[in-house]
Amino acid sequence: MDTESYSLNGKEQRKVLMRLLSYAKPHKKIIFIAFFCLLMMTLGNIFSPIIIKIFIDDYLTPKNLDRSSLIGLGAAYLGIQAAMVFFLYFQLLKFQQIALSIIQQLRIDIFSKVQTLGMKFFDKTPGGSLVSRITNDTEAIKDMFVSVISTFIQSAFQLTGIFIAMFALNVKLAFFCLVILPVIFLVMKAYRKYSSIYYLDMRERLSQLNAKINETLQGMSIIQVLRQERRLRKEFEEVNDKHFNAGMKNIKVDGLLLRPAIDLIYALALIIVLSFFGITSFNSPVEIGVIYAFINYIDRFFEPLNQVMMRLSLFQQAIIAGHRVFKIMDDTELAPGQNVQGFHSIEDGAVEFKNVSFSYDGKRDVLKNISFTARRGETVALVGHTGSGKSSIINLMMRFYEFDRGEILIDGVSIKDYTDTELRKQMGLVLQDAFLFYGTVKDNIRLHNPAITDQDIREAAQFVQAHTFIDKLPGTYDHEVVERGSTFSSGQRQLIAFARTIAANPKILVLDEATANIDTETEEAIQFALEKMRKGRTTIAIAHRLSTIQDADQILVLHQGEIVERGTHQELLAQQKLYYKMYLLQNGLADKIENAVN
Repeated sequence: MDTESYSLNGKEQRKVLMRLLSYAKPHKKIIFIAFFCLLMMTLGNIFSPIIIKIFIDDYLTPKNLDRSSLIGLGAAYLGIQAAMVFFLYFQLLKFQQIALSIIQQLRIDIFSKVQTLGMKFFDKTPGGSLVSRITNDTEAIKDMFVSVISTFIQSAFQLTGIFIAMFALNVKLAFFCLVILPVIFLVMKAYRKYSSIYYLDMRERLSQLNAKINETLQGMSIIQVLRQERRLRKEFEEVNDKHFNAGMKNIKVDGLLLRPAIDLIYALALIIVLSFFGITSFNSPVEIGVIYAFINYIDRFFEPLNQVMMRLSLFQQAIIAGHRVFKIMDDTELAPGQNVQGFHSIEDGAVEFKNVSFSYDGKRDVLKNISFTARRGETVALVGHTGSGKSSIINLMMRFYEFDRGEILIDGVSIKDYTDTELRKQMGLVLQDAFLFYGTVKDNIRLHNPAITDQDIREAAQFVQAHTFIDKLPGTYDHEVVERGSTFSSGQRQLIAFARTIAANPKILVLDEATANIDTETEEAIQFALEKMRKGRTTIAIAHRLSTIQDADQILVLHQGEIVERGTHQELLAQQKLYYKMYLLQNGLADKIENAVN
C-alpha cells in the first residue's frame, strides 16, 4: 500500500469509530457515571461566570455590599469549585477505567485472531509489524477513550450551555458568535483530511521500525559474525528517517490547523464582541458584568474548541490505529477450516495421499499429483534437493495450508473431516530447529497438558535419552528456560522436543530432519529412541542425510514437486538414478557419480 497517497475518507473513519465505540457497550454503568460527572463539571463551568456577573452588576457596581449576600455568593462560588474538583477526579478515574477495559479486550481479540490466521499470512507479514499493531496501535486507541471522547463530549455539553447562557444575556450578539462555527468546522474538516494521510504513513513506518528491530535481534549472532552491523544500521536509519519525515509533516499540519488557526478565529470573535459593545455604548449604557460574562464565555467557548482541536491529533491517531488493528481482525487468510460432521477419531494413523497438487501462490504448483500410503508401524521417508516439495507435504498434512486438488486421508477419512483438536492430539511434529518456550523444562515437555503427569515427563525424557543432561541441571526438571532456550545446545533443545512429542503419545510421527542438529554420539542414542518411537506409529520423515533413513519401509524421492522414485534404500540404489547419485555424493564418491552419468 502506498501510504504517501492513501488516506481514510470520512465514511471509513466513521466506520472505524463506530466499531471502536461498540467495545464500550459492556461498560454502560461506568459510562453513565463518567458522563454524569462530566455533566456536573460542565454545569459548574457555566454557572461560575454567572455568579461573578451577578456580583459585579448587582453588588460591586452599585456598591451594594451586603455582607450576608456576598457571603452567600462567595460560598456558592467556592462550593461549585469544590464540587468540580470532586467530579473531575471521578470523571478521569471512570474514563481511564473504561479505556483500560476496552483496550484489554481489544488486545485479547486481536491476539486471538492472530492465532487463527493461516501460515500464508505469516509468510508475508513481518513479526515486528504484528507486535506494533497489538501494542503501539492499541495504546493509541486507549488515548482516544481516555481523553478524546471525554473532551469531545464535555466540549459539546459546555458549548451548548455557553450558547444558551449567551442567548440569555444578548440574543443579537449570540447570533453574531454563531457565524464562527462554520469556519471552525471547515478547519476541522481540512485537518482530518490531511492528517489521516500523514498519520497512516507514520504508523506504517513505526511498524517497519519494529519489524527491523525484531529481525535484527533475532539474527544478532549472524549479523555480528558476517559484520552486517553497518548495513543494518544504515537500513534502520533510512526507515527511521522516513518515520521522522512523516512525523514532521504531521507536526506542520498540527502547527497550522490546530491552535494557531483557532487562536486567529478567537481574536476575530473577540473583535466582534468588543465592537458590538463599543457601538452599543454610543446609544445606551452597557453593563460591565454583561461584558465580563460575554468575554468570559467567549474565552470558555474557545477553550474547549482548543481542547477539541488539540485532541483531534490523538483522535486521528486512534482512528488510523483502529483501522490497522481491524485490518488484521478482518483478515480472511485463516488457518484451514474443518468440515466436521460428527466425531472421527484417529485409531491406526494410516496416512494416504491421493493425487494431491498444491500451490502457495495459486499460479505455480509446488506439488504435482503426490500419491503414497503410510500404514501404522511403517516409516515413509521424503528425500530430494532443496525446493523439491518435502516440507510442503508436511505442511499440508499438518493442515498449515489448504489444498484444493486431490485428497489426504487418515484411516480412510478425509483430513478435513477431523477436528483440529483430534489432528493436533494425534500428530507429533519434531522440527529441525526445536522451539522452546519461556518457563521450565517441565513446562516445555508438558506444554500445559494436564493429562501429562510428572512421571510421564520423566519417562519420556528417559525414553529419548534426555534425562541424563536434564538431571544435571540446577533444579533438574524445574530448571528455568530462557527465551527460545538459548542457554541449551542445539542437541539439548532437540532432545527436549523429542521428549515433548513422546509425552503426548501421538499416533502419527512427523520428523523434519529431526536429528540434523545433534552430534554423532547423541544421534546414535536418538536413532535407537526413534526406532522404539516408530513401533506402532505411522512415521513421515524428511531426511537430508540419507544414512538416517536407510531402514525406512518406503523412500519417496521428490524432484520439482513430483515423486520421481520410490522404494526401499536397496531398491533405489539398484536403480542407479537420482537417489543413487545423492547417496554417492553424500558419501564423497563423486567419481562414481561421473561414471554413472557417463
